[in-house]
Amino acid sequence: MLFAVQMTVNLPPGMDPEVRASTIAAEKEYAQRLQCAGEWLHLWRCAGRYSNLSVFDVVDNDRLNDILWGLPLFPYMDVTVTALARHPSAVR
Repeated sequence: MLFAVQMTVNLPPGMDPEVRASTIAAEKEYAQRLQCAGEWLHLWRCAGRYSNLSVFDVVDNDRLNDILWGLPLFPYMDVTVTALARHPSAVR
């Protein structure tokens, strides 16, 4: 199942710099592992914002939910999920 997911990060202004750095590092490792596994197909930065647009290919809604809740930055995110279906005019 394909999903487009918009994630906007809102870290607290007073967050401890060491906690911030370790959380961001853990997020990067987690995202790269899922990309290598083939579940996180695309990861695009939304220019000018601490936000991304991602495409996931997962077995079901529950798997996507598990992935999102597992994100180290999830407690600081606003997330919008859109289920995707093939468009009949798409070339690919």
